[in-house]
Amino acid sequence: MTAEDDAQRPGTVVRRLLPHAAGLADLWTTRRAPLPRHAWLGWLPHGHAVLFAVLVGLWNVNAHAVQGASPSATLWLLGVLQSAAVCLALYRPASAWQLSTAALFLTALSVDGRVGAGTPWPWSIAGIALHTLVLFLLALRIRPLGAIAAPALTLLAGAANAALSGHDHNLTVIGGAVPFAIAAVVGVSLRTSRVARERLAEQEELTAEEQTRRTLLEERGRIARELHDVVAHHMSVISIQAQVARHLVEDPPRELTDNLAGIRHSAVEALTELRHILGVLRAQDPSAEGGRHVPQPTLDRLDELVATVRGAGLTVTTETTGSPRPLPPGVGLSAYRIVQEALSNAMRHAPGAAVRVAIAYHPSEITVQVVNSAPARRAPAATGLGHGLPGMRERAAMLGGELAAGPTANGGYDVTAILPDGTREPSAATAGGAP
Repeated sequence: MTAEDDAQRPGTVVRRLLPHAAGLADLWTTRRAPLPRHAWLGWLPHGHAVLFAVLVGLWNVNAHAVQGASPSATLWLLGVLQSAAVCLALYRPASAWQLSTAALFLTALSVDGRVGAGTPWPWSIAGIALHTLVLFLLALRIRPLGAIAAPALTLLAGAANAALSGHDHNLTVIGGAVPFAIAAVVGVSLRTSRVARERLAEQEELTAEEQTRRTLLEERGRIARELHDVVAHHMSVISIQAQVARHLVEDPPRELTDNLAGIRHSAVEALTELRHILGVLRAQDPSAEGGRHVPQPTLDRLDELVATVRGAGLTVTTETTGSPRPLPPGVGLSAYRIVQEALSNAMRHAPGAAVRVAIAYHPSEITVQVVNSAPARRAPAATGLGHGLPGMRERAAMLGGELAAGPTANGGYDVTAILPDGTREPSAATAGGAP
């Protein structure tokens, strides 16, 4: 089937016409669409619109009286309705346009035959001004097709007045077309610009959220790759111990031998699965291949890290409280990475600052604190979304710990992490949610 055949199918034609029909439907709705408050002027534009409606409305009612036709009760009522349409357009623009168009049409009928040949008809200058404002407020809130169709329908109503009249009048239908068209075009342009800004802001927000999510996932993948070596080491030890254990007993029972063989087999299978998982993670991040065989660092290499940072020009002091002890590999790795990220952030965002690294060993946890003073000079503008704080929080949360980061009173920055080392089992009160 060709594109021409497809275009001629009834369903295709209907689908293409639906958006246009929806735009025209905006003219016949009665739903509320309040004119939003201006960011700088507040409600002042709303007040000006009401004042304009009152003053021009009085002019509109008296426009025919100047030509000798006394304003009747009907003319006063129609004039009030047309002025009220401007106020209504601030909240229900489509209903306001319907009311204003009807008022224009009925006003022309009511004064037909009583106005002179030089009197503006079917619309007075004041009536055109009021309806122009209604069209402008309408175009600010509805879709472009409806905003363009509204003045066209108003012109058709004026043409109907002219067709129904048997008198010689100074017709203003063509003259009213110019301000009506200008109001529609300006309103559509402003609405299009506003909608574009709103969509751009939404897209930027979605992009920022997606970038944050991607950064978090990348950091979790990096943590998973680093912990692979820790888990693989333990699984290897289990496998070796299960293999050696049966040789430590003379004539071991068959049940013990089978159990040890099963343990070793499970450990080997777990190592194989870990390698598969690591292969997937590294395939998503080719840069991780370079550190594939590098041992994961712990706090034992803290002095080496500090020396490297000092060589980059940062003043760093260290202090250790408590009794240093071997930490579980995951805890030691996380503590090292938190210090590394905090020092990197200090170098990027606080050039020339003095940094203090404090490690405190407690009976069942370790506290890592990195505090820098105020920067000595202005830091270069940051580019992109870093992995520092999200990564540090992920590492602390992974171990069941806490991380707090924020500015200090003297203009510096403080990063403090409390990491449990797993030596204390959670009490019943803690497990139940007690502080």
